[in-house]
Amino acid sequence: MRAILHVDMDAFYAAVEQRDDPGLRGLPLVVGGPSRRGVVCAASYEARRFGIRSAMPMVRAQALCRELVVVAPHFPRYAEVSEQVFSVFGEFTPLVEGLSLDEAFLDVTRSQALFGPPAQQALAIKRRIREVTQLTASVGLAEVKFAAKIASDLRKPDGFVEVPEGRVREFLAPLPAERLWGVGPRTAEALGRMRLRLIGDVARADRGELERALGSNGPWLHDLANGIDLREVEPDREAKSVGAEETFEEDLTAPEDLLPFLHEQSLRVAARLRRAGLASATISLKVKYADFQVATRQETLPVRTDDGEEIYRCAERLLAKADPGRAIRLTGVSASELGVREPQLGLFDAQAKRRARLNRSLDAIAEKFGPGAVLPGDLLKRKR
Repeated sequence: MRAILHVDMDAFYAAVEQRDDPGLRGLPLVVGGPSRRGVVCAASYEARRFGIRSAMPMVRAQALCRELVVVAPHFPRYAEVSEQVFSVFGEFTPLVEGLSLDEAFLDVTRSQALFGPPAQQALAIKRRIREVTQLTASVGLAEVKFAAKIASDLRKPDGFVEVPEGRVREFLAPLPAERLWGVGPRTAEALGRMRLRLIGDVARADRGELERALGSNGPWLHDLANGIDLREVEPDREAKSVGAEETFEEDLTAPEDLLPFLHEQSLRVAARLRRAGLASATISLKVKYADFQVATRQETLPVRTDDGEEIYRCAERLLAKADPGRAIRLTGVSASELGVREPQLGLFDAQAKRRARLNRSLDAIAEKFGPGAVLPGDLLKRKR
């Protein structure tokens, strides 16, 4: 039987800020732009008690909590901590599929001979993450990816939920149908008209009726509701492309609101490329508008890259080519045409070599002494 973990860091960006500045601990805190026209990138658990959540307009968040503390995002720092977290995953299994900077699926089925039963491994990973980063993670354990992801969210923060073997369908049945992957507001409304409000209702529904009402999404939801999810954990080395995307809880329009999310997504993609020893020649931007129309833009780079800032600059250029003024509900950045990074030649490439050597040195120092122990001058100014 497969043993799949979903590991999700707790309030990751906000937790990093509170860890690095003890004065912020225990305070309702959000990470985001200081402008009242900005949006919330992440919220601490203290802020979430006021109903504040990711992608909420900053002005609304501040109205919900007058004592709210707003901290500007430090994406390079989050990427450093993410590298530490993923290095912990690698201590237990090579089968790691990163979903973002702060979450991943791990297949620990074959790791049991070395590290014990899956539940024991899950708890050991949680302890190891706390030792290395001083942060907490929540973990779900199940036979299938979908159930593991749901389980990791049920006892946050610092939780662990194991779905008993052979009882995935029973575990899912009492949960709201909105928990199913692919169920957005429109699909939830359609399920409501069919009086399918719980995952168990969807599992018992007629498969053909679901397909007639929801198209190809219907059978997929029926399988998930019945605990059928055959997808494997896919390490990045085997991927043809590496991507990261996010659906916003509220539609966004202004580029200054969208760019922080593109920056974070670009850093996710770059981190996954480096972990896999790969680089990309083509960067793509996916945009889903409020009317669910999807547009994609892509750019081919002269030299393959695994650098997050370079990917972000490319994504920013691609965003400028999207329709201005239209409300957007999702953005995604992806890297394709993967291969080994080309050797550097020439004056400017020599500078890139020096930068790569510097980054390796900084990564080694961060691994030993923690993120932020040494920072390049430009990041130090940004931090101040």
